[in-house]
Amino acid sequence: MTPAIQLLNKHKADFNILKFDHDPGITDFAQEATEALALAPQQVFKTLVISVDGRLVVAVTPSTQLVDLKAFAKGCKGKKAQLATQQQAENATGYQLGGISPFAHKKRLPVMLHSSALDYEVIYVSGGRRGLELALNPDTIKALCSAQVADF
Repeated sequence: MTPAIQLLNKHKADFNILKFDHDPGITDFAQEATEALALAPQQVFKTLVISVDGRLVVAVTPSTQLVDLKAFAKGCKGKKAQLATQQQAENATGYQLGGISPFAHKKRLPVMLHSSALDYEVIYVSGGRRGLELALNPDTIKALCSAQVADF
């Protein structure tokens, strides 16, 4: 059980676990989850770690689009944003790239949830390991992560 699932259980959150066999040759992890689990692509969200003026922020964004880094920085009241390095992301979250969950990071990080998530009753996010997705209401991310909602 991953730290993300433990946190959700602790808070008695309503969620479902979906599993699939991860292919180590694939690096587009959200696309892999979408295809392996036959999910609607616009409801699969990827979790990225972004450095905004040197501080790390977690972005939960649709897997079907790229993050507008200028808009993301502005939403974080910062000036410049860039993707964190793999090492920065893994050290701060405690998760392996491709399995970074919005929940239960090693270090407390602010979370930004893309506003399109609120269009759905259920979205899919990483459960904290490659090949592990969580189906849940986006309000769960807002509540348990104190996530801010923005367009980026």
